[in-house]
Amino acid sequence: MKRDLVGRKVIVTGAARGIGEQVARLAAAQGARLALIGLEPDRLRALSEELGPSAHWCEADVRDSAGLRSAIDECADVMNGVDMVVANAGVAAYGTVRHADEASFERVVDINLNGVFRTLKHATPHLQRSRGHVLIVASALSFTSIGGLASYGASKAGVESLALAYRAEVAHLGITVGLVHPSWIDTDLVRGAEVDIPSFQQMRRRLPYPGNVTTSVDRAASAIVDGLAYRRSRVYVPRAVAVANWAKALLNSPVVWPWTRRFSAATVPALETEVAALGRNDQLVPELPHLSENDQRSPARI
Repeated sequence: MKRDLVGRKVIVTGAARGIGEQVARLAAAQGARLALIGLEPDRLRALSEELGPSAHWCEADVRDSAGLRSAIDECADVMNGVDMVVANAGVAAYGTVRHADEASFERVVDINLNGVFRTLKHATPHLQRSRGHVLIVASALSFTSIGGLASYGASKAGVESLALAYRAEVAHLGITVGLVHPSWIDTDLVRGAEVDIPSFQQMRRRLPYPGNVTTSVDRAASAIVDGLAYRRSRVYVPRAVAVANWAKALLNSPVVWPWTRRFSAATVPALETEVAALGRNDQLVPELPHLSENDQRSPARI
C-alpha cells in the first residue's frame, strides 16, 4: 500500500524557490503540515499563503547557527513537533581552484556543507522525539567531480560523507536518514550558470548519460516527496544516477583518467576564460520584480 504524508510535520530548508518550493507544494498536496525555512521572505510568505493554514514560514540563513536553531525550534513549536526534514539549501560558484576567489569557495562550502551540519544538529532533538526521517539533498557530483566545479563538487562530496556518519550516529535514536542525488535539475542554479557561462551547456552535452540531460523540478520534487513518504535511504534523480554511486571507484580510477583528462582539456580553458570575462565567481539570484537591488545581488540559494 502506498504511503502518504497525511498529518506529517515537515520542515523544508531552502524553500523559497526551486526544488524546495516544489517539494513543499507536493508534500502539502499529500496532507503534510509544512514549515518553510530560507531567505527571500517575500517568496516564503507567498508560498505559505498559497499552501494555507497548515503552512508556516521562518526567515533564516543556514550560515547563521543561532538564527537557524531559533527558526527550527519555532517551527517545531508551531507544528507541535517535527516528523521529517528536507535539508535542501545550496549554492554554486564559478571558477577553477587556481582562479577561484577564496571567499566564494568558502561561501559554497559554508552553505552547502556546513549548512547541512547546522540543520541536522538543531533538528536532531525534534527528530529524536518523533523517531523521524531526514532527507539531505546532495548531488550526482557527490560521487565524482568535474573540473571547473570544484567548490560545488567538494561541498556535495562532504555532504555525502556527513550524512552517512550522521545516519550511523542517530540510528539508535530511531532517526532514519536519506540522501538525494540529483543530476542537473531545471532550477535557477542551472539556468543561471548557462546564462553566465555559455560553455557550461556545451560541457554538459559532452558528458555521458545521465550527465547530459536536465530533469524538471516537478520530477525531482516528486521523487523527493516519494522518498519522504517511504523513508528511503537513497533517492536518485534520474534513477540512472544510481550507476554513478555503484561505479564511483571506477569513475575515479586510472582506467577512466585518460577520458577525464581529455574532457577537462576540452572544457576547462573555456570555462576559465568566460568566468574571467564575467568578472565574478558568485552566482546571483535571478532578478525578480519584488526584490530590492541589494536582494538581487545576493548569491543564489537554490
